[in-house]
Amino acid sequence: MAEYEVEHGIKSDESKSKHIDRPDLSSFYSELDYSTSGRGAHASPEPDHVAAPHLLLADAYNHILRDNPNVSALLEPMIEQLLSAADHPQAELKGVPNSFFDELERVERKKLKPDDDCPICGNAFLDDKHILVVRLPCHKDHMFDLECIQPWLKLNTTCPLDRKDVYTPKKPEKKVETPHAADDEEEWDDMYA
Repeated sequence: MAEYEVEHGIKSDESKSKHIDRPDLSSFYSELDYSTSGRGAHASPEPDHVAAPHLLLADAYNHILRDNPNVSALLEPMIEQLLSAADHPQAELKGVPNSFFDELERVERKKLKPDDDCPICGNAFLDDKHILVVRLPCHKDHMFDLECIQPWLKLNTTCPLDRKDVYTPKKPEKKVETPHAADDEEEWDDMYA
């Protein structure tokens, strides 16, 4: 028993699953934000700025792996991919946009089974009162805690379980100009320009 539990007379229930605390990702999101928008509208990111979010996320996943070796089969290849991307940085980050997360299917709490857990952190979904579970479009059984899968998808467009691409950028719609569109515009008055 931990010292706190002894001091406060708390009996630990060994039958409960161990809850793994997720690492603080504020540095990751700060670096990600800087890498994508903090350098100016027309500046290209430097390799160090593209590599930094990959290294920070690899470190966070290593933290989870130290606390829960049961998820090593998934996390070890993810960490290797992040470190490889950091060693050979691309010209820009290739993750999904924020709008992708809004479109992901949410899994209702009542549809979750007691043994359903997040493949990344290993925590049982039902152990968290405020969990937000999402299903990736590649497979009906690929469910993740949004807090765990979001950082991965901000850097990669693939499912960590089957490596299938889960995001295809939408092509911008072409604006079709009608013959009378020019007639509808007001005449330019340079007096107020």
